[in-house]
Amino acid sequence: MSTAVFETNLQNLPLITRGKVRDIYNIDEQHMLIITTDRLSAFDVVLPDPIPEKGAVLTTVSNFWFEKLSHIIPNHFSSLTINDIGLSDEEVKTLLSRSVVVKKLRPLPVEAIVRGYLIGSGWKDYQQTGQVCGIELPEDLQLASKLPAVLFTPSTKADVGGHDENIDFAKMASLIGQRLAQQVRDVSLQLYTEAADFALQKGIIIADTKFEFGLDENDQLVLIDEILSPDSSRFWAVDSYQEGISPPSFDKQFIRDYLETLDWNKTAPGPELPQEILDKSAVKYQQVADLLLEDQQA
Repeated sequence: MSTAVFETNLQNLPLITRGKVRDIYNIDEQHMLIITTDRLSAFDVVLPDPIPEKGAVLTTVSNFWFEKLSHIIPNHFSSLTINDIGLSDEEVKTLLSRSVVVKKLRPLPVEAIVRGYLIGSGWKDYQQTGQVCGIELPEDLQLASKLPAVLFTPSTKADVGGHDENIDFAKMASLIGQRLAQQVRDVSLQLYTEAADFALQKGIIIADTKFEFGLDENDQLVLIDEILSPDSSRFWAVDSYQEGISPPSFDKQFIRDYLETLDWNKTAPGPELPQEILDKSAVKYQQVADLLLEDQQA
């Protein structure tokens, strides 16, 4: 039985920040260590119960996509490994499967949301306005409909405990500049389209996802954080998908759906989760990894 990693406290590296899911440590002027814990966040609140091995699954899936899509845009990978940065043997053993040493970059203050299907906040927006984030859509779409065209809908990045705010393209351009905003949009759409086509061959629909970017010392755009994981995306099974319902999900939408049944105002502290919900969630995270990586694991 594996032990969940809810929080890390390394002996020899200073903590930079503790996010909703990731603990980030300073290594030197060029590098930092990102550890994906088993913490779970929903509605921007960190829940009290971890899901064992979730962090390892997220890291494995995210690293797979970083490598697969590296021909589109450079990513934050470095040449260092966790064995090169002065951790104890016990720390390396605990963190090996859930850590990556990355280059230090200047993160952009936006998240790049890409939507291929009408679900979540996009569906709520559409019901009220006929639009998603100000983008006009046909009148006859249903819950979980495939969108006529893939949408790019950026948001601001909230601190822990805060809520991301949807913004339009013009607002994003005012924050980071027109040229860079266009590049972020174009790259995000290309990343999503290629990933969605690949996943579909594996029996998975990527309904939506988010990307984050940074700039290197030459002001070149670099893909950072995590990508196309069950925490940053909605994954549906092709064989159970249909319009008009919220499709069964491989990701933490399962947790969100459970939380929606509770008398909880979606502010901290989050409610404790039953063991059954935690166990089912762990299975769903592992399922999507097994499907996506089956050729690598064979």
